[in-house]
Amino acid sequence: DLGVTPLPETITADPCLSRNKMAPLDQLDGYLATNSYLGSPICATLEDYKQCKEIPAKDINAQKMPNLHRWHSHISVLMTQYPQYDFKGEAIPKGTPPSLDGSAKDTKQGSADASPKKGGEAKPKKEAAPKKDAAPKKEAKKDEKKDDKKADEAAKEPTPEELEKMKKDKLKKVIKEGGKRGVEIEGAADMGGLQFFCTAVELPEGDLDLTVESMKAMNAKSDPTEEERKGGSGHIGKMIFSCGVDQLAVVAYVPEDKLEALSCEEWLKTVLANFSGTVVSSSPTVCSGCVKTNSDKGVFPLKIREPMILEANNFLRKKGLFPEDNGSDDDECVFGDDDFPSM
Repeated sequence: DLGVTPLPETITADPCLSRNKMAPLDQLDGYLATNSYLGSPICATLEDYKQCKEIPAKDINAQKMPNLHRWHSHISVLMTQYPQYDFKGEAIPKGTPPSLDGSAKDTKQGSADASPKKGGEAKPKKEAAPKKDAAPKKEAKKDEKKDDKKADEAAKEPTPEELEKMKKDKLKKVIKEGGKRGVEIEGAADMGGLQFFCTAVELPEGDLDLTVESMKAMNAKSDPTEEERKGGSGHIGKMIFSCGVDQLAVVAYVPEDKLEALSCEEWLKTVLANFSGTVVSSSPTVCSGCVKTNSDKGVFPLKIREPMILEANNFLRKKGLFPEDNGSDDDECVFGDDDFPSM
């Protein structure tokens, strides 16, 4: 024994999480920005429980890693309430480690073109010939004209028919996102026994009418015969947020059987009030409103979205309609806040 400490084994790069290795926290935060869970796209799994146990809450900076913070708080609550079985009595699925490999393939250029050819310096006359240079210049001018023509065509305003098609295509994508989000909300809320859920949607891009359509798609009845389920969360109250350049669109929904416990308009007004937002439409079950961008006051949709989601949940807590934060983390437990920011 010479007293030499052996070097640790070399760890090779692996795109998936392994049992003995923890991915960097910022990498997990990036993954959770577009995924609800680590072990499954629709619900918490034992893989989520395992990873959550290996990450101390004190190591997570809620400001720098908001997605990881929300996930950790969410899973911590579920592990306590449903360690082996969900509220339906069904076993928590095992789940699979997520792929965290986002690296691009390296591209290398050969250096063969950089080496001079034999005898290349002995033929200077051919390089200086003006006639041979003239042809490429003409071709370059033609290419420039073609590019200018394409730019002019792109700058032209679309026809009414083209605009109509663009609107239909956009609406189709919004409905697809909303339908998929509805399934995810149903699974997450049912597992946690939630009556209400707050989250963000991306594709409406701050358009209030499209955000309403997204809510409709979430609440649509799910057809069990379809290969891909959509909607199915009409029994869950929701508030959804969509960021645009000019405004943050907000739509609140309260099922009819929960109207005695919560006023949809009061809920929305309270959330909008912090940033001088306005209610645009109101009905007993669905209300919509927005907060306009105000650079002078530092009001920007992306900046205010998270505080407004927190306010929406705090309002529900005061009504006894949302789980209390019993954790020791520096921020409150955001159970369901923006769990699905971009899909």
